[in-house]
Order: sequence, then C-alpha cells, then structure tokens
Amino acid sequence: MNLEATPGVEMPEPQVRERTADGLPGLAMFALALALVLAGGAAAAGGLYTAAVDAMGAGAVVLLVAGVLLLLVGVLLSFGLTVVAPNEARVVQFLGRYTGTVRTAGLRWVNPISTRKPVSTRIRNHETAVMKVNDAGGSPIEIAAVVVWQVRDTARAVFEVDDFVQFVSTQTEAAVRHIANNYPYDNHDDTDRLSLRDNADEITEKLSTEIAERVESAGVRIIESRLTHLAYAPEIAQAMLQRQQAGAIIAARQRIVEGAVGMVDSALSHLAEQDVVELDEERKAAMVSNLLVVLCADRATQPVVNTGTLYS
Repeated sequence: MNLEATPGVEMPEPQVRERTADGLPGLAMFALALALVLAGGAAAAGGLYTAAVDAMGAGAVVLLVAGVLLLLVGVLLSFGLTVVAPNEARVVQFLGRYTGTVRTAGLRWVNPISTRKPVSTRIRNHETAVMKVNDAGGSPIEIAAVVVWQVRDTARAVFEVDDFVQFVSTQTEAAVRHIANNYPYDNHDDTDRLSLRDNADEITEKLSTEIAERVESAGVRIIESRLTHLAYAPEIAQAMLQRQQAGAIIAARQRIVEGAVGMVDSALSHLAEQDVVELDEERKAAMVSNLLVVLCADRATQPVVNTGTLYS
C-alpha cells in the first residue's frame, strides 16, 4: 500500500527545557520554621517582660531584637513551603528567571521569594468541534477528532507559548484540516491511495504524528488521536449516497452474473456427462439464454410450457 508522506511541520527550536528545581523536604523545613517562630516569639516576649522590669536595659533590647529576627526568619522560611499534588508540577521562577520544576508530590520547600506556577501533568482529552472542510477531491465533508495528550516538559509549556491548552486546541484543529485536505473521503477509483473512510488506522497514525510535530515546542506529548466524526456535508450527502448505492448494485449484479454463469456451465456439463439429452449448439444457446434470464432476473419469471417437440 502506498503510504503517502505528509510534509513535516517546522516549529521554532525551544529556548528553555525542564530541569529539576533545587528544593528541600517540606516537613523538615516546616519544623524548622515553626521552631524559629516559637523561639522568636518567646524571645520577644521575654525581651518585653525584661524591659518592663529593667526599664529597657541592654539585655532586654538584645533579647527583643533577637526574638523579632528569629520570628521574621521563621515566617520567611514558611513562605517557601509548597504543596505539590500528585500529577502536578510547580514551575519555579526567581526574579523572572526559570530555576527549575518541582515534580515530587507532597510538601516541598523552595526559595521563599520565588514564584511557583502550578502546571497539571495529568492526561487530558481534547475533542474538536465538527468542522466542514474540503477533501483532496474538493468534496465538502464534516470531520472531527479527539486527541489524548499530556504535558511532558513543563518549562516549555509555560514559557514557549502563551497558553499551552489553547495552543494544543488550535494546532489539533489545524492538523485535522490539513489531513482532511490531503486525502479523499472515499477511494472511488480502486487505487492504492489512502482514503479517510477506508484507511482509518493509517490516517489517525498520520494525524497523531502531525499533531505531535506541531505541539512539540510546547512540551506536549500526544498519546493518541482518533477521528470521531466523518461524513459528507449535507448538501452532497444525498448524491454521494446514490453513488454508493449504484456501486453496491453493480457489485451485486456482478456476483449474480458470475454465479449464474457457473450454474449454467455446471448444468450443461451434467447433462452431457449423464447423457440425459443431446442438444445442438442452437438449443444450448437457447438454454443458456433462458437459464441466465431466470437466474439473473430481479423478479419471478413466468414459465412457458412447450407442448410440442423440442424444436417447435
């Protein structure tokens, strides 16, 4: 079978790729932050009590300042705690620069003054709307597809495109239109050319390949794609149905004629082998004609009984 190549899609080379962010276990950092907050609060309270008793002596000032500093450090450390859900990642930026991605589920700790953007890495479905396009033969058809995809590189998904979900949606529709424009709906001339209706597996494989090429720069992996709707447009559906019906009738007639010819040949062979009756060429031709009429007719035939001789 001739598998026609679809031209590849050239997308810009990604400028950033995912890497693991430097982080620490969240529970340990939570315990440390809590201990600093409690110690700072206790020190500040002790400093205030000492100041009330000692009229703001040097010891009270030192204790108060140390308590406030410990309290601020503990609060600052708590800002770095990040909860990461299963099948979710956090893209970490520090002063606008990408520093890494946290994929480990649970409580993690990163730079407290960094920004952490959540990105879902779950498997998603996108189903296109039913689109009216022209196939390779210029016939208007209706087509729709569903694509299963997943974010593979969170850095590219966030920084290479404005909205990676919308990007996947737009590129999927563009790929479906391109595939529909390059192949006919049906292969009427019985060639090896692929058609949308008769070669669904090959077409969907090419569709998956093209979508994958289009969304590669956004860090998205295509798992599978399938056509969910394929039909002629309403304005030509009736004409194409009549064409299909005519083709089916012709094919059925061909099978009937082939079978009738075989039956006639078998009947003549049996008559000759068993010496039932001797027929000349003219009678054989008449018999073949009558049998073909009986076997190939689309309605019941009316027999004519010959009460004379074989030749009259």
